[in-house]
Amino acid sequence: QVHLVESGGGLVQPGDSPRLSCVASGASFRGLFMGWFRQVPGEEREFVAGMGWTGGKTYYGESVKGRFAISTDNARNTVYLHMNSPKPEDTGVYYCVARRGSYSDQFGAYDYWGRGTQVTVSS
Repeated sequence: QVHLVESGGGLVQPGDSPRLSCVASGASFRGLFMGWFRQVPGEEREFVAGMGWTGGKTYYGESVKGRFAISTDNARNTVYLHMNSPKPEDTGVYYCVARRGSYSDQFGAYDYWGRGTQVTVSS
């Protein structure tokens, strides 16, 4: 079992550069693929970013490509989502997810997820 806890959300302005954090605990993290999804009311969860726990290739949703960046810090058991130049349409609940396997952009493919952290982008 892997337990994920997100933090770093809140009200941000379009010129900010907020960073979301996801601290993982529990079973071995070897072989895990980590990711971030987001959701707004009435819509499906949208894939934002993903990467393997130990590094390697990164994956991004089209709407955030070039603006957001995912990274991991194995020493701190933490996954980050760096949000550069956020837009109002980036508003939503951001979920940290993990799965034992390779990349997937489908939320249902993930085995573990946190409770989410709300990000509101507004000037």
